[in-house]
Amino acid sequence: MQLPETLRRAIDELASSHDVRTLARASRELTASYQSGSLSSPAMDSAEHRAAYLLVRTPATYAACVHALRQLRDVCPDLSPSSMLDLGAGPGTAAWATSEVFPSLATVSAFERDPSLIEMGRRLMVASQNSALSSARWTQGDLRTKLPGDDFDLVVLSYALGELQPGARAALLNAAWQRTRQAFLIVEPGTRTGASTIVDVRRWFLDNGASLAAPCPHDETCPMAAGGDWCHFAERIERGSLHRRLKGGELGYEDEKFSYVAAVRNPVARASARIVRHPLHRPGHLQFTLCTAVGLQSQTVTKSQKDRYKLAKKSSWGDPWQAKSE
Repeated sequence: MQLPETLRRAIDELASSHDVRTLARASRELTASYQSGSLSSPAMDSAEHRAAYLLVRTPATYAACVHALRQLRDVCPDLSPSSMLDLGAGPGTAAWATSEVFPSLATVSAFERDPSLIEMGRRLMVASQNSALSSARWTQGDLRTKLPGDDFDLVVLSYALGELQPGARAALLNAAWQRTRQAFLIVEPGTRTGASTIVDVRRWFLDNGASLAAPCPHDETCPMAAGGDWCHFAERIERGSLHRRLKGGELGYEDEKFSYVAAVRNPVARASARIVRHPLHRPGHLQFTLCTAVGLQSQTVTKSQKDRYKLAKKSSWGDPWQAKSE
């Protein structure tokens, strides 16, 4: 997956005034902070950190949000949000992803603590030809305090909830859900810690009358968490030459792992299973690991099943699947 060309050019322009070696050092520092699970706005305490974040992390968080939003859209085909609230917006990555997945988007409200990130986000969005982005309303504020008072069709909380203490998380979820007219999406890193945060959010949704939309195909106990594993997905993103230099890698791509959960106000029809591992391709058949209401299941689809086999060949890790007794 790639960033929209308009966004990529705007990021390159913002970062062009910084020396590559300085950006590479800032990128290493951010990566170390991210891997430790402590990444937050204060970790980006210099212009170099923020520029490195735009170059290195924005493509990854964009890809994760697009994946999750597409799964939400596919489960809720009638969902066409005209307004969205991007909580803990950073430079507004989730809003860019939402505008890509939902052409119906007309207004964007972005809520962010760091004034420097707000300024960067504004400069990036002004470059967009999408009126929802170019006219976005930015508000400086802390997620632990009062949120904007309006209601929104879609609320997105991306790579931010895990930075808060448990008590603050519950208060934020309650406040954000009260402002949600249609759907609420939370995305976290695809680590054990990030997935654990998502499991807690999933439980909160169910306890507070929300209807799960994605990725969960059921409302039972998460079988992966119960088995000591963690539910996550991945998107492959392309690296440009500067991205590779900053990350010190030779590959032209990297895989962003993430966990997410989306809830809606009204119950929706869900597939009976979701693919939670890379499908295993074997001569004449494919094997899936599926999350179902009765736990994790292994299912084989053979070439003799014709139409089902054709569908299976197009299916990937993270896609819904209609489980079938063999």
